[in-house]
Amino acid sequence: MKWKAKVVIRLKEGLNDPEGRVIGKALKNLGYKVEELKVPKYFELIFESEAPEKDVEEMCKRLLANPVIHTYEYQIEPLGE
Repeated sequence: MKWKAKVVIRLKEGLNDPEGRVIGKALKNLGYKVEELKVPKYFELIFESEAPEKDVEEMCKRLLANPVIHTYEYQIEPLGE
């Protein structure tokens, strides 16, 4: 069966997000009152699997996220054929 997964990877709380800091500063320079900005990574995957949650969990742990510095969450939905 085919599935679609939406995965969001974020830096753990308290870790430095240099890209977010630079973009946040640029928005402040444009006059916006941004207090904090974080830049997560977002992935959309379409894949075949008999155990989609297990596979997405493995993908996150093995490649998409570094468990030392990242947290992740995902949603999985079946694709109609």
